[in-house]
Amino acid sequence: MSKFNLIKNFLAHQISGKNEHSLHSPFVFDIYLKAIKNKGPKIHDIEKIRKSLLNSNTIIEVQDFGAGSINSGNKNKRSIKSIAGSALSTEKQCQLLFRLVDYMKPKSILELGTSLGISTLYLSKSAPEARIYTIEGCSNIAEVARTNFEQLNVTNIQGRIGNINDALPSLLNELEDSLDMVFFDGNHRKQATLNYFEQCLTKASEETVFVFDDIYWSKGMQEAWELIQNHERVMISIDLFDFGLAFFRTNQPKQHFKLRW
Repeated sequence: MSKFNLIKNFLAHQISGKNEHSLHSPFVFDIYLKAIKNKGPKIHDIEKIRKSLLNSNTIIEVQDFGAGSINSGNKNKRSIKSIAGSALSTEKQCQLLFRLVDYMKPKSILELGTSLGISTLYLSKSAPEARIYTIEGCSNIAEVARTNFEQLNVTNIQGRIGNINDALPSLLNELEDSLDMVFFDGNHRKQATLNYFEQCLTKASEETVFVFDDIYWSKGMQEAWELIQNHERVMISIDLFDFGLAFFRTNQPKQHFKLRW
């Protein structure tokens, strides 16, 4: 999607988006005030790593399985700072992930798309007792992320390397329990997003939340998000522009919310 259309969509979202004064769902009202609208926290040790990545001229060979690449992956050489500048979730977005985890108290989290590991570190920092699984397609990027995890002595992250199309079914087959949270940030194509959504549904419970990154990234992603929020198992969906949240709580009516934050 062009930058112009992205800005246009953002402005439209700001105009149509609501706040707590229009919320009549006790659950959404509570999570909005305590997790979504709340500010911070600033995690200085993680942001120090982000700053280092954004200034790193180290060149690595990248294999890309995401949007814009072919199935076998496109290989090219890129600096770490260029990867960090284009692929990392922003500090504001990472803070929201931290607060959502702190609110939901998940025991198991799956992240599709590790990248350099900044968002993974925020998930870990918020839930140090949780089991965190993260999948990254490029081994060289995954190695940088692993180094970042070791730098902060994080021990509850289990990294997997490989195309999500292959690694996700294998991981899901290994898991005996449900997943409490899934962060979809690995392939911004419509069909890939829907495929991952359907696969992860097999491990979703009433307490699970799915978080989708970049739901306005392209027309295809917007279509995927619309199909997800209309899925029969999704009872509550929240459009935050940056993220789409899907909940499976069967004890309340199906509702969709577009909220400013």
